[in-house]
Amino acid sequence: MTDQPRDAIGQVWEGVVATARRTAAEGLVVGTSGNVSARAGDVVLVTPSGVPYDRLGPEDAVGVDLDGHQVLGSLAPTSELPLHLAVYRATSAAAVVHTHAVHATAVSTLVTEVPAVHYATALLGGPVRTAAYARYGTPELAAHMLDALRDRTGCLLRNHGTVTYGDTLDQAYERTAQLEWLCRLWLTASSVPGHRPSLLSPAQLRDVQDALESYGQPG
Repeated sequence: MTDQPRDAIGQVWEGVVATARRTAAEGLVVGTSGNVSARAGDVVLVTPSGVPYDRLGPEDAVGVDLDGHQVLGSLAPTSELPLHLAVYRATSAAAVVHTHAVHATAVSTLVTEVPAVHYATALLGGPVRTAAYARYGTPELAAHMLDALRDRTGCLLRNHGTVTYGDTLDQAYERTAQLEWLCRLWLTASSVPGHRPSLLSPAQLRDVQDALESYGQPG
């Protein structure tokens, strides 16, 4: 069992459920597709498999350790557990969001990298790659995802959806929303007959990344 305080576990679980409900409310998932997780010390709290988010309560918390052994709850964790655990093992992530966002999934069928049509690309570490296809829930998919996430905080999964991570659930979610917006923007611009979207150069993106270091409120 986990040594984490029950109130800490409860707070993180509330955040996981709230974020999962947000993905549904904002159209990034349909039904029980997609999944959300967050770390609480040595425990990864993750949405359960096949349960509508609006039915989840405090008693439905699902937790596993980094080896995938269930240490909390009676519901089975999401089938995408290998994907989530791979991110936590390979990065300093505190939260992971996986969706089937429509525009991003559409783009995943078209390109190996999301074209740099807007400087928001820099918010994800650079041009977002598309991971090679593998069936959901498999170690192969997790491995392909890690390749695509190299030096990035988000990627597309071919013919599947998106994965983003962050230092908080809010940050992971916002990166998902930005990725979906970028994909929608590119699809819209590239659909105009006789025109091709202008793209930002690597140097222009680096300039944005430098500027982002001082973005926001001091402290």
